[in-house]
Amino acid sequence: MLNLTRSPIARSLLLNFNKQLLCMASSAMSTTYNFETLRVTSPSENVLHVEINRPEKRNAMNKAFWSEMVTCFKAVAADSSCRCVVVSGAGSAFTAGIDLKGLAADVIQAGGDLDVGRKAFYLRNIVSSFQESFTVLEKCSKPVIAAVNGACIGAGVDMICACDIRYCSEDAWFQVKEVDVGIVADVGTLQRFPKIVGNDSLVRELCYTARQFKSSEALSMGLVSRVLADKDSLLAAALETASVIAAKSPVAVQGTKISLVYARDHSVHDSLDQVATLNQGLLQSEDVIKAATSQIMKEPAVFSKL
Repeated sequence: MLNLTRSPIARSLLLNFNKQLLCMASSAMSTTYNFETLRVTSPSENVLHVEINRPEKRNAMNKAFWSEMVTCFKAVAADSSCRCVVVSGAGSAFTAGIDLKGLAADVIQAGGDLDVGRKAFYLRNIVSSFQESFTVLEKCSKPVIAAVNGACIGAGVDMICACDIRYCSEDAWFQVKEVDVGIVADVGTLQRFPKIVGNDSLVRELCYTARQFKSSEALSMGLVSRVLADKDSLLAAALETASVIAAKSPVAVQGTKISLVYARDHSVHDSLDQVATLNQGLLQSEDVIKAATSQIMKEPAVFSKL
């Protein structure tokens, strides 16, 4: 009987087969995350890096971006090899916000000759689809870390408010821009920003005046939790935090995110009931034993895919 472990031919075939598997896995990754406006990479184990990838347009959000965000983060949510995500902008800015030129025909002139009632429903459907492009960050059970450098304008603020953790570089600046272009911010800032900052007067000032605010003020108000010297150190810090999170029990981390999002929008009583219901299942996970053993033995735990 042929011993496959000792046969040079068998070893060569096995090596080639393993190389093919790696190529297939790499191909699957690129196929799954193949976008026009987003660039997705895996810089470390169980971590994905999603970049808004229109640097020549300061990462302005065009029509393709809005639909690709939903497709991308639904795929991230289903990706068992991903446990944490870092979101950033390619180039010198996080994002200039909505690409007004690209979307003018779709929104400002929306509905054509429809009567006012039908045009209103048409516009509502467009707004709802845009809202989902950022709500999908919140729905994704994997923690999302925003790494903001340079400008973060208008819809960029909506976007980062839907993320779990926000870091920025010293050169970052922010602006709730919508009143300057004659619209009400409608994809998340007015709903999430006040709960993040907790200062009603300041939120109203920023939203009514559209004044710019810099990284130091963003830190003091609680919009971001860390300010780093430059983009390189910003991404390094964000990816380091993502790796720390990715090394934890995915059952515990994702269960924690689900409960935090729920608790933000519900009473203490309802939120306690929710987490009790959640934990009646999660406490039976193998991760509990693995994590406890890891703490006792002072050795890192290895958790299965979720």
